[in-house]
Amino acid sequence: MRCLLKVSMPTEIANQRVADGSLGKTIESILSEINPEAAYFAEDRGIRTGYIFCNVKEESDIVAIAEPWFLAFHAQVEFRPAMTLADLKKAAPSFEKTVKKYGHLPKAA
Repeated sequence: MRCLLKVSMPTEIANQRVADGSLGKTIESILSEINPEAAYFAEDRGIRTGYIFCNVKEESDIVAIAEPWFLAFHAQVEFRPAMTLADLKKAAPSFEKTVKKYGHLPKAA
């Protein structure tokens, strides 16, 4: 399953990795093991954050994907299932079925 992996690295630890020159090399090493579809880096609420789209084939893969971030950066890691437009189009029958069953909205007053 495609997931959006959000990795938030505490400033103090990330600053240490910047100062000792290991930040980029460590991130590159982790990403080479994950082999993501895409990886973007930005700040989120003042914290260095990575947004990484990767494939989680089995639930047990979560350990191999998350642990390097925990160990290297004491990072906070979040996984979110993610869809492409093609996935969303493929889900159209589910939308229709759900709307028929649960989509009864109260009438406006």
